[in-house]
Parts: sequence; C-alpha cells; structure tokens
Amino acid sequence: MPHFDEFYANKLRGTLGVTDAESVLDLRGTPRPKAEASLNDMLERSRFAKGKTVAVRLDAPTPGGGETLFQPIGRLLLDAKRRGWIDRLQTLPAQDGLGFYVALAGKPAREG
Repeated sequence: MPHFDEFYANKLRGTLGVTDAESVLDLRGTPRPKAEASLNDMLERSRFAKGKTVAVRLDAPTPGGGETLFQPIGRLLLDAKRRGWIDRLQTLPAQDGLGFYVALAGKPAREG
C-alpha cells in the first residue's frame, strides 16, 4: 500500500498472524523455564541480526489446567519492547490460537 504510512497500512490489513511472520517460535507443550530461556535466546540473538517478524505460539488454557505461558512470556516481550528490541507486539488473531506476533527491531543501523 504505497500511499499509506506503514502503521496505517497495517491497520487496514488487519491483525497479523502466523502466516504473515517470517518465522515461528512454537512454545506449545514447553515447560515455563525452557520457554523463557528460548524466548530470551531469540531476543538476545535478534539484537545482532537483521530485524524480522516472529509468531510466538503458546498453549491455550485448559479447564482446571492452571497458569499458561501467556502472562510470563507477555511480560518478557513487553520488557524487550521497552528496551527497543521489539518494534511491534500484538496478540495473534483468534484463528491462529494463543500467542504473539512480534516484529524484532534487529541490529541498529550504524551512523556515519
């Protein structure tokens, strides 16, 4: 959409999901410590690479199943956004299940 700022063009396109992401980090069935370690590893590596988009998939809650990874992973992603490591963060659309669509900022461009 060449006549729109990218932010507004994305609003018109609707919610971005798994098929829009360049890669998928599937944390379904993963214990919390391993899931957090995988996410932290991805975020750390992204700081030294070209920016890309990632769909982070999580298990849906089950009746009587207890806490899901949604809150702890969401907190880690929000912290990374505050640090400038993430340009865009949103939940996945309902048809894609529970998770997040993340646009990683990547390595900052050098000045000079």
